[in-house]
Amino acid sequence: MAAKFSVSMSKLENNFSLEPVYRPEGKDEILIHSADVNRPGLELAGYMDFFDDSRIQIMGKIEISYIEKMEKAEREKALDTFFARRPPVVIVSRSLDIPEEMMEAAKKYEVAIYRTADGTSEFLSGLISLLNVELAPRITRHGVLVEVYGEGILLLGESGIGKSETAIELVKRGHRLIADDAVEIRRVSNRTLVGSSPENIRHFLEMRGVGIINARRLFGMGAVKMTEKIDTVINLEVWDQNKVYDRMGMENNYTEILGIKVPALTIPVKPGRNLAIIIEVAAMNNRQKKMGYNAAEELLARLGMINDDNNNGIDWAKY
Repeated sequence: MAAKFSVSMSKLENNFSLEPVYRPEGKDEILIHSADVNRPGLELAGYMDFFDDSRIQIMGKIEISYIEKMEKAEREKALDTFFARRPPVVIVSRSLDIPEEMMEAAKKYEVAIYRTADGTSEFLSGLISLLNVELAPRITRHGVLVEVYGEGILLLGESGIGKSETAIELVKRGHRLIADDAVEIRRVSNRTLVGSSPENIRHFLEMRGVGIINARRLFGMGAVKMTEKIDTVINLEVWDQNKVYDRMGMENNYTEILGIKVPALTIPVKPGRNLAIIIEVAAMNNRQKKMGYNAAEELLARLGMINDDNNNGIDWAKY
């Protein structure tokens, strides 16, 4: 069974400067478990068949004006039916006035009401974005996450293979560290994975023979970053003479994380190889592939080993 995550209303209150209009007394911290939100237009009109009472309810100018135009008895009935379902919280946008009947129904069923000065669409966009991150499915992988030329590179491999040392070399070359040892990976959309570090070990690295260092204090604020999307997975492994490694790059390999396929490379490690430079080149090459250019295909096309039709009309000479 998948773990269920939550975000507290106090965190949303601080992030969006929400004004608490009514909070039930003696009620514990309100926790939000659904990344979906709802504008209850049809519900106020009486259609409750598919109402999800786990969602935050947002009322903007349309909903409030619709409530105010109802007859008093109709308004009381509609609001009583709505608040009886006990949604976690109702947020009113544009600093609109709260109808009296709405306050009475909220107090009757102990449903918190907050208010924001932001426009409805603007607030919805920011709220959904934050909820998608806070409530995203997540796993923790043993590895290192760095940003290289704007690409999020997740380094995986056995302990002692050189992941942290490579990260330090990359930081010294102007790139940024996101996480060392434990990388918390969140699926924030159907296409995007975002990695970060657990807060208690953020910006710390372990270097065998040296000990624990703080990258932010040692190299400055420009050497670290809080989060980064994962664009490529690089598996570091000890060089195996009996194994055939990819030398052309024609085949696209992937690693599946939380149901999302991420481009993956396997880089053999042996004395004398400069892993930092190899990873820099891998990051730049991955960016070019995303732009439609593949160096191996161009070379084989020049040698006449593949049809030029594979070029898809791209003028590779300009790259």
